[in-house]
Amino acid sequence: MSRLPACETLLLAPRGGVLHITLDRPDSRNAMSLQMVAELRAVLAAVRDDRGIRALVLRGAGGHFCAGGDLKDMTSARAQGASAYQELNRAFGTLLEEAQHSPQVLIVLLQGAVLGGGFGLACVSDIAIADHQAQFGMPETSLGLLPAQIAPFVVKRIGLTQARRLALTAARFDGHEAKRLGLVHFVENSPQALAERLDEVLAHVLCCAPEANAATKALLLASDEEPLAPLLDRAAEQFAAAVTGAEGIEGTMAFVQKRKPAWASEPPLEQTPPTSGI
Repeated sequence: MSRLPACETLLLAPRGGVLHITLDRPDSRNAMSLQMVAELRAVLAAVRDDRGIRALVLRGAGGHFCAGGDLKDMTSARAQGASAYQELNRAFGTLLEEAQHSPQVLIVLLQGAVLGGGFGLACVSDIAIADHQAQFGMPETSLGLLPAQIAPFVVKRIGLTQARRLALTAARFDGHEAKRLGLVHFVENSPQALAERLDEVLAHVLCCAPEANAATKALLLASDEEPLAPLLDRAAEQFAAAVTGAEGIEGTMAFVQKRKPAWASEPPLEQTPPTSGI
């Protein structure tokens, strides 16, 4: 397994092929500081090429996911002028890009405040599970600001029409509305139900081959950006490589022999939240 970086704003708990990442600034409702951005990017970089880590579960400590950007960082940047604000803002956009393109399956567990930057993180997830009382929104315009880095990801997630409505009104909404908009996939009514849904989702993810999942995720993301014919040519090449590769051979043999493939033979997962950093 990859060596994980030391973190002050995150709790990291690897278990059974899953890395649980907890945003750990509960006093600020896990507001996204520049340090937290840097630490999240370092964690993503550390596990990027590690297929032993097959899923990332991102959640927040203290009953909230993330209340957006850290205003203290903005205050500190004021003395340095506009260029400091630009650098601070763009760093979060880079995190969103890297999280979206992570080879692992990115699952977010959304409770409490899911605002601003937290809303953006939800939009780059592969699978989003929300508490019914979670509070979603883009409050930036109500503060005289722009949802500058999250805007493209919000549009990709829920469409331009709904993104315009939410961004230009700073409206708040709950988990049920988030599901209706297509922002989240599952809404649950209790902490126990959230944990059970997470167990169920992870069990399905761990049935899938890690290299195949990574390549499939990249293909799906590329389908939204690349011309169709070259994309299909490359997909055919990747399919041929997969069929003749280790995972393809193991998967087809397991099917013929009526057994689970090697990557699906994981022990049951204990999905309690992490309590200490690494």
